[in-house]
Amino acid sequence: MSSTHLVLHDPEGRLDTELPLDRELHKALLKAVLGWTGDPGLPPADLKQIALLLTGTARAVAADVRRAGDLLPEDHAARALADVVLEEADRHLSVPPEDTARCAQNRARLVRALYERLDRLVGADREPVRAP
Repeated sequence: MSSTHLVLHDPEGRLDTELPLDRELHKALLKAVLGWTGDPGLPPADLKQIALLLTGTARAVAADVRRAGDLLPEDHAARALADVVLEEADRHLSVPPEDTARCAQNRARLVRALYERLDRLVGADREPVRAP
């Protein structure tokens, strides 16, 4: 019996840092998935694949959020908010994806939230830090 799994060997962690995500593709997928009202009529296997794709995207964007947050001072408000979003992402991603539209939509919401936080962090590194 042959395996249908491909094991990716990335000991240096280059895939997280050197390969840019296709954000436009993800935005199109998010729009489609979040636009579902009711049953999208897809087979469970397709829903599972969408959830898996969104899970991988969420993990990659979360890594970008983490790196961007680490560039800010410890007491920066944007960094604290990023930590909250990352904790929520970790909680959601600790649960295996299911073959349901609800799961795919929840993963899409997570990816959207992570991209929003990433955009705010990238802008925050140019903002002056105000004294309390």
